[in-house]
Amino acid sequence: MNQIVSIEQSVYGTKDSFVSVLTDRSINFDREAEFALQTLYGNDYAMKIAMQNRASVIAAVVNIAAIGISLNPAKKQAYLVPRDGKICLDISYMGLMDLAIDSGSIRWGQAELVYANDTFGLNGIDQQPTHIRNPFAKDRGDVVGVYVVVKTADGDYLTDAMSVDEINAIRDRSSAWKAWISKQKSCPWLTDWGEMAKKTVVKRAYKYWPKTERLDTAIHHLNTDGGEGLAVLSGQPVTRGALPPPADSPERDALYASLQDIATGGLEAYAQAWQKLSKEQRTMIGQAAHEGLKAQAEKADAVEVE
Repeated sequence: MNQIVSIEQSVYGTKDSFVSVLTDRSINFDREAEFALQTLYGNDYAMKIAMQNRASVIAAVVNIAAIGISLNPAKKQAYLVPRDGKICLDISYMGLMDLAIDSGSIRWGQAELVYANDTFGLNGIDQQPTHIRNPFAKDRGDVVGVYVVVKTADGDYLTDAMSVDEINAIRDRSSAWKAWISKQKSCPWLTDWGEMAKKTVVKRAYKYWPKTERLDTAIHHLNTDGGEGLAVLSGQPVTRGALPPPADSPERDALYASLQDIATGGLEAYAQAWQKLSKEQRTMIGQAAHEGLKAQAEKADAVEVE
């Protein structure tokens, strides 16, 4: 019981950090904290991991604010999941599309699986594809690919498509899939291949959409802490180094973790996040850690240019 109380304290103790990095003012801390605790209460294994790694719970809750996504189960945008001994924030395909729309990157978007018995054709990347299928057919054949089509603010259409082989090549690079191969640990590529395929094509296509910081942050989060492969910055997952002094604490861990995720988006994104911090929070992070995060952000910019 004491451990459960401690988890509740950890979640509600993130409020200041949560508010300081909040990117969407429609997201309410108290509601998200309640959704987070409901998830942990409803999954014994997740609660066990949370008790063993409270810092990961804190980081996941703060990432909700930094990305601007909700754990509201009715929206099906994001979830807290136990993975690799920690609690991680996972973002669904629908969550990514909602972020793209809410942040003004696109007006509308949809991703669909294509089956062998469908009729599918690309009409150019700036046109809607042709996709004729019978949604009531008992057998549409095997999945052969996936595509995403979006409408930009200027009214243009952008389309991208990937074959099953291309999707599985990305899957094979992910840490989650490698864990399944080596240790037979269940992963979303095994249980929800279609959802992961849609996320993968969105993550590739978004690079050609109008840029928004929130969507960039979400994609980088999935490619690093999410372990989903397709590391667009350096080809390798971002690893967290030791946190320099001053004294460590769960609150500092959470804030530092959030800033590291934002730093993968480059110096401009990191500078904006740093400016939003209070004087107390900057003191909590410390000058040495701040300089290290700036260096990480500058490196991200340099790799992007390459």
